[in-house]
Amino acid sequence: MSKTELEQDKLVDDFLRQENLSDASLEECETALDHLIQGIHGLDEQVMAAVQTRLDSLTKPQGSLGVLEALAKQLGGIQGQPWPEVQKKAILVMAGDHGVVAEGVSAFPQEVTPQMFYNFLGGGAGINVLARHAGAEVICTDVGMAFPLDPPELMAHRIMNGTHNMAQGPAMSRKEALLSLLTGAKIARQAIDSGVNVLATGEVGIGNTTPSTAIISLLTGLPPQEVTGRGTGLDDEGLIRKQNVIARSIAINQPDPKDGVDILSKIGGLEIGALAGAILTAAYSRVPILLDGVISTAAALIAVRICPTARFFLIPSHSSAEIGHRAALEQLELKPIMHLDFRLGEGTGAAIAFHLLDASIRILNEMATFESAGVSGKN
Repeated sequence: MSKTELEQDKLVDDFLRQENLSDASLEECETALDHLIQGIHGLDEQVMAAVQTRLDSLTKPQGSLGVLEALAKQLGGIQGQPWPEVQKKAILVMAGDHGVVAEGVSAFPQEVTPQMFYNFLGGGAGINVLARHAGAEVICTDVGMAFPLDPPELMAHRIMNGTHNMAQGPAMSRKEALLSLLTGAKIARQAIDSGVNVLATGEVGIGNTTPSTAIISLLTGLPPQEVTGRGTGLDDEGLIRKQNVIARSIAINQPDPKDGVDILSKIGGLEIGALAGAILTAAYSRVPILLDGVISTAAALIAVRICPTARFFLIPSHSSAEIGHRAALEQLELKPIMHLDFRLGEGTGAAIAFHLLDASIRILNEMATFESAGVSGKN
């Protein structure tokens, strides 16, 4: 690192190490985010070329292992080394509630959010099972649920008790949006400092497909009717109501499509912001981050709108059953590595994708070359 980069890293580190980020002013939050963005740089092209040379020398037709080869090359470019490693994995599950549920956009009551949060902590949810299978840690953070938790320490990172109803005005203030981004950045930084070198996104929050779809609609330019899914299982009437709520929320709030923080504050969610902040920190720290479903990908749209270079650090784990997810991935110019028909969220698709990352590294490290195996190459 240069002297300037070291100074910048110290500024970011000092800010994120604060015990209570909410004590910072709006200006301090804006400055911290700017420093984070300035430290994000692209992939190492030289290393990627070296990885490609190695892949092309292995005992197989060039490119015949498709996604595994692409992952190995991307991991090399992210980590800046021709022999990339997957050492310690973590899934960041961010939790938040949404005032827009008052509009009848969810088939489940908001009380489910804390109930599922406790289930995550107890290890009984789908994400816990799949994370254990993948050898990954699940890190759960309440950034904005509506109900109190016991013990109160579980609310240490809570910014507010759920967002406001975005169908009637902004979901949150600009400072609250910045705090959600920086809190996610802080959680990701702590995980990376503990030795995690591969992250994944997860979430929980009843009603969160509504703000996610609003973000996707705004940033893709597609009408709500073309990107709105049924979420937790809405009937036809509920789906139409949800589409209308999304259209009304965008019309009332008029978010600036060029300003990711403005979009987040007006039609976003606290857990969406936290995931976007985690993505930015992963890119800043040169750590790959696996995207899960529609909520995670809406967060990625926010992160990439704030810092376009962050896109190169994203690995889209799967294409979910939510129609807006496909549109969001296309907007990001990302191709999902699996098609699983998942629509659970939590980080479940990302947890499955950990296995493909492991496989890509093993292929690169363990497969024989034509020369070492004495196998004749292509004429």
